[in-house]
Amino acid sequence: MKYMKLGSRPDTFFTTEAVRSVSSEVSSDLIIQVKGFRYLLHKFPLLSKCLRLQRLCSESPDSSQPQTLQLPDFPGGVEAFETCAKFCYGITITLSAFNIVSVRCAAEYLQMTEDAEKGNLIYKLEVFCTSCIFRGWKDSIVTLQSTKSFPLWSEDLGVTGRCIDAIASKVLAHPSKVCLSRSYSRGGRDDSSCNGAESQRHRLAPKGWWAEDIAELGIDLYWRTMVAIKSGGRVPSILFGEALQIYAFRWLPTMSKDGIASSKQATLDNCSDSMGEITSKHRLLLESIVSLLPMEKGSVSCRFLLKLLKAANILGASSSSKMELARRVGIQLEEATVNDLLIPSLSYTNETLYDVDIVMTILEQFRLQGQSPPTSPPRAKLVFERRRSRSAENVDFEFQESRRSSSASHSSKLKVAKLVDGYLQEVARDVNLPLSKMIALAEAIPNFTRPDHDDLYGAIDIYLKAHPNLNKSERKRLCRILDCKKLSMEACMHAAQNELLPLRVVVQVLFFEQARAAMAGGQVADLPNNIKALLATQEHDPARHPPPLDSNTTGLVDDEWSVSGLKSPKSNLSTLRMKLAEDDNEMGENDVQQDGNGKASKLKAFCSLRTRPKRMFSKLWSINRSMNERH
Repeated sequence: MKYMKLGSRPDTFFTTEAVRSVSSEVSSDLIIQVKGFRYLLHKFPLLSKCLRLQRLCSESPDSSQPQTLQLPDFPGGVEAFETCAKFCYGITITLSAFNIVSVRCAAEYLQMTEDAEKGNLIYKLEVFCTSCIFRGWKDSIVTLQSTKSFPLWSEDLGVTGRCIDAIASKVLAHPSKVCLSRSYSRGGRDDSSCNGAESQRHRLAPKGWWAEDIAELGIDLYWRTMVAIKSGGRVPSILFGEALQIYAFRWLPTMSKDGIASSKQATLDNCSDSMGEITSKHRLLLESIVSLLPMEKGSVSCRFLLKLLKAANILGASSSSKMELARRVGIQLEEATVNDLLIPSLSYTNETLYDVDIVMTILEQFRLQGQSPPTSPPRAKLVFERRRSRSAENVDFEFQESRRSSSASHSSKLKVAKLVDGYLQEVARDVNLPLSKMIALAEAIPNFTRPDHDDLYGAIDIYLKAHPNLNKSERKRLCRILDCKKLSMEACMHAAQNELLPLRVVVQVLFFEQARAAMAGGQVADLPNNIKALLATQEHDPARHPPPLDSNTTGLVDDEWSVSGLKSPKSNLSTLRMKLAEDDNEMGENDVQQDGNGKASKLKAFCSLRTRPKRMFSKLWSINRSMNERH
């Protein structure tokens, strides 16, 4: 770091009974009191360089010797005053980035300007700042940090603004052009010049070499510095986002890897601070970080945004900050994982384990940003292309690019649907999760984004197990979100034996599974025409073929479901017939009462036939049995 020495005389200040004096043959004729300290000094060297002391002595009614002056609001404290006094006596003083701000404020208070004497202290300090301090990287940062002790004085003197401009200009410049005495090689020696091996090290420094150093600034100075860097327009948004992530992990206690604040935080908050004051500081810090987030998609990771959202919940951040984070998460939701979305709920009015409402908001933002994918080039654009006489090949190329971006959007929707189903399996275990929120979460994703409903069925199964007190009507309502045609064979076999499912769902599963098996065995003629027509829409759409269930993606062991250990369909045929007979009248009455319009459901119509169900099930089971024997 740079430093400057002024004066040549040795230090002759000494202390006697809490009184600072200067050794001299001439008796002191001026007593100055600063912050509880008394200084016995001489008028001649001080008044010749300090206009303020001249005015105070002339205005003082005290004509006794020595004359006493009070400086209660002196900036910089006794150390800065003593440095100025030594300069007046010609005693050697050392100035650096650590004390230049306090000395500069003290010199301004004492009015040590060129009007008092040529080459006065203020002039020398300004030359030193311009030629040395603001040209060095570490000097600029240390000087900026020291301004927080004198915020008003530093602002009025322009020291804060010049430090910020100096730091921003170095970030926007190439590292090889910056005199670094810190940053990328903190463990190395603390040099004050750029030459030789030092310059070689600078050229090898990464693009984000500056982020770690400015992360030590307080949030106010950090925010202003980052705004200055951002306004320069030369730092890529990804690097800018990485710098914000470094700062957040350093200062936010809920963002640190071990779950507690870093050691730097202990110096930020005094032990006497209350928890409310600490939370308020963290809240301000988080909201400032949110306001600095770049607008470009992908500038910060979705995981980092969700961690900020969790911290916002814990710290009670403003609703505007939460909504902004939710909006940004929704833009790149396909990057998230299930664990990222598990945001704890801290609301006193909501007893759920996780904050489902904020996830609903995120899904709404995702839906809004992908509502209208481009499918064809705009007509106005085509007219413009014709005016520029561009070839038809170029227009066709742009159309293909538009289609490609649309397919990428569809791919992200498929990923989000898979993510939501995994999230449903986690929150379904919460005994306090209302049925309405479970259904709303499942319906927040369009049906076409789910190629299969195996994960959704797993979530429904988990919810039914965690909520055994659901009545028949509520179980029906929950299972309406399930499309039995999109279940894999393994899921169908499990659903057919699931006693928690409504009978209507079990019947549908059996129909579709047996019909699929019959069609695969070449016995389509034995199936009812309505089932063949229903399956035709499924079989002719290869995009909707359900893939096999991946057992590795299921939840806990207790909630896993598979065909192993299940009874054969033949053994449960009699049980199913009994349930059909038992629920015949009940389901008819419930459906009429619930719908209010007297419309009979498909299941009621099916059950109203006295002989056809038994014959149909016997035929379906016989088909399945014959296929098993064949294999």
